[in-house]
Amino acid sequence: MLHFASDNYAPVHPEVMAAIGAANDGAAVSYGDDPVSARLQERATEVFGEHARIFPVLTGTGANVISLMAAAPRWGGVIASDVAHVHTDENGAPERVGGLKVLAVPSVAGRIGPDAVDRYAGDVGDVHRAQPAVLSLTQVTERGTVYPVADLKLLADAAHAAGLLVHVDGSRLANAAATLGVGLREITTDVGVDIVSLGAAKNGGMLGEAVVVLSGGAGGAGASLAEAVPYLRKATMQLASKTRFLSAQLLALLGEPGAPTPGTGESAPLWLRNAAHSNAMAARLRAGLEAAGLTGTGGSGGLDVPGPRSSDGDQRRLVRITSPTEANTVLATLPRAAADRVRARARFYDWAPGEKADRVEVRWMCAWDTAEADVDELVRAVADAL
Repeated sequence: MLHFASDNYAPVHPEVMAAIGAANDGAAVSYGDDPVSARLQERATEVFGEHARIFPVLTGTGANVISLMAAAPRWGGVIASDVAHVHTDENGAPERVGGLKVLAVPSVAGRIGPDAVDRYAGDVGDVHRAQPAVLSLTQVTERGTVYPVADLKLLADAAHAAGLLVHVDGSRLANAAATLGVGLREITTDVGVDIVSLGAAKNGGMLGEAVVVLSGGAGGAGASLAEAVPYLRKATMQLASKTRFLSAQLLALLGEPGAPTPGTGESAPLWLRNAAHSNAMAARLRAGLEAAGLTGTGGSGGLDVPGPRSSDGDQRRLVRITSPTEANTVLATLPRAAADRVRARARFYDWAPGEKADRVEVRWMCAWDTAEADVDELVRAVADAL
């Protein structure tokens, strides 16, 4: 069975597993006061900037909720896109656990612009309205798209001008940096992001993510955020007693202190190598579908794949790519019956209804361990199903 449902399906990267094993050497002080966590903190300042503070947590939802609770008062609101994970896929955790109202705004290909802040700026001071306190951006977005560096700066500037802090849900932040050809700092600290939920499990980790506080030194927003996060981490049941094993995974991905940031080729940190590979596999998948004529464009592309017939309205039988392929995700619609036939050979998720009742939008997700042969086999499976 081919696996294209989620990068969460991927196994633990061997380098991460080795780091966990190395951390399992005798006793160590609990709750993060261990040597591995100390090295992780040192590395975080190298990767994100001198004021960065990193706090390992157990889950991505936990990282998001802690970040938002630290950045907003109990009566606060969180401006986010209408497809944001914090809005659609966390079972109301920001509301239920954090007591925060998510203020959703329409997105285009998963992205929102500075006008999202303007939409709610007039609510400031109105006791009848949740007070906008945080702008939350997902990078990579839920539609598989990436915010360019310049756009992130515009968004952060607009938020700060309105008195809001900026949070980034970075469950796939590594993929975004790999796409843009920059380091993690360039799309967070340097553009004015205040706090980040840093993903690990989707990029080769076993479990665990991190909250990274970025902004300012003494007296800045980062100082109060860094003071709040440790208490919120405990209160939301996200503080692991054996934190060293979470820290070891993050350290394996980010690199040991003194390593290149980000480096190139074999010298690149594991986060970048893994993300670049999964991005490349998604690009290969889309190119394969197009080259095989399954999207109505291109030719055989060297793959031994039969294309669908082109006569008498058979455009309805084709795959239609529905979102830019900018990271490790391909979103597309195809006939529902064909999708069900593909499912006999590959696991993936339905994402949304298609253009018509007999079509469905699906998501094909690539991971650090996705092989070229698996991608090519999925293309063949789609061709056979059509």
